[in-house]
Amino acid sequence: MTTFTPSTPAEVLSAIQWAAAEETPLEVLGHGSKRGIGRPLQTEHTLDLSNLTGVTLYEPAELVLSARAGTPLAEVEKLLAENGQQFAFEPMNYAALLGGEPGKGTLGGVLASNLSGPRRLKAGAARDHILGISAVSGRGEAFKSGGRVVKNVTGYDLSKLMAGSWGTLAVLTDITFKVLPAAETEVTLAIRGLLDDAAVAAMALALGSSAEVSSAAHLPERIAARVAAGHLGSDAATLLRVEGFGPSVLYRIEALRTLLGKAGPLQEIAGAASKAIWRDIRDCVPFADGGARPVWRVSMPPSEAHHVVMALRMQAAADAFYDWQGGLVWLSMREDDPEAELLRALIRKYGGGHATLVRASASHRVALPVFEPQPPHLAALSARLKAEFDPKHILNPGRMAPGSSSATLRQSTEGAAP
Repeated sequence: MTTFTPSTPAEVLSAIQWAAAEETPLEVLGHGSKRGIGRPLQTEHTLDLSNLTGVTLYEPAELVLSARAGTPLAEVEKLLAENGQQFAFEPMNYAALLGGEPGKGTLGGVLASNLSGPRRLKAGAARDHILGISAVSGRGEAFKSGGRVVKNVTGYDLSKLMAGSWGTLAVLTDITFKVLPAAETEVTLAIRGLLDDAAVAAMALALGSSAEVSSAAHLPERIAARVAAGHLGSDAATLLRVEGFGPSVLYRIEALRTLLGKAGPLQEIAGAASKAIWRDIRDCVPFADGGARPVWRVSMPPSEAHHVVMALRMQAAADAFYDWQGGLVWLSMREDDPEAELLRALIRKYGGGHATLVRASASHRVALPVFEPQPPHLAALSARLKAEFDPKHILNPGRMAPGSSSATLRQSTEGAAP
């Protein structure tokens, strides 16, 4: 078994050209902080990008940052914070949930997994902030897409194509992101004691107002006590975050108080306490102490999510909490529950969406479709993309779906419509 540890883009290119020539699969990783997501890989060789580090361009006045793909996210976020800036999409840190070491996620992993946090309602995900990339395809060909300014959109969609590809199409070497100023003031308004259906209605009312709520989440009873070191207590908490300049935040919080005064008891949380709550929601801390208990990430219409949770609880032992106004549901279930078939059937029944298994034992991840199975027309398109970028199937084979051999890929591609 060989581990390649390139420190330059040229060395990445050389390693992939060798693997392509030998038709030898590679596991591609940064620090391995998200290694437990996806189907387990069985490869003899590893391409470790942890030495491919360094910020290569940062212009605070231009709101642009470029860095090597293996640069630790924590290092980049520290640099941004020192300049009063941030990644507005609030990338999640999987360390707590997956039992990894905090701060080990990389910038390449941010884009490859298309990370985002509670602010996605307002700011979008990583793919919405990418300006440009340099990468190496599975063919062993280096390519660039996008640039270092927003107006340079040449190849822009190709950069976005890498978002959520989990290293199966190409290996990123350099990434340029748009950054934004951090908010001066942050206040969270919590409505206490609401049931899930009432919480969804309250969040919808708040998001539809002029208060410019940047994040909306609901923590059911007992789940609330698992964030911010128990600061919220155990009563259910429906959380609305407002950010911006101080006077504006105070005005908008007062508007929310007037709008939601009859929904239930209201509580204001500001400063560091508010940040701690949203950080723990972002990182799925309520389910971090569940050991190997499977955790699912479900994206679906906000108005229907609580119906899925209620129906699921009738047939399985499930805990849940809601982010993105209910559009994102985190679920913790028992491994012996028939969760994949049951959960996905309920999602189809209540408006559609997709479910991803983000934590489970290796044997469990082998037995289940970790990522949402694609309908035939999308599966055919994915196969064609894979054939274009990685025809010999050497990059993270089988991580997103079974059938990793080049022969299987050829069959699916040949059967696809032209």
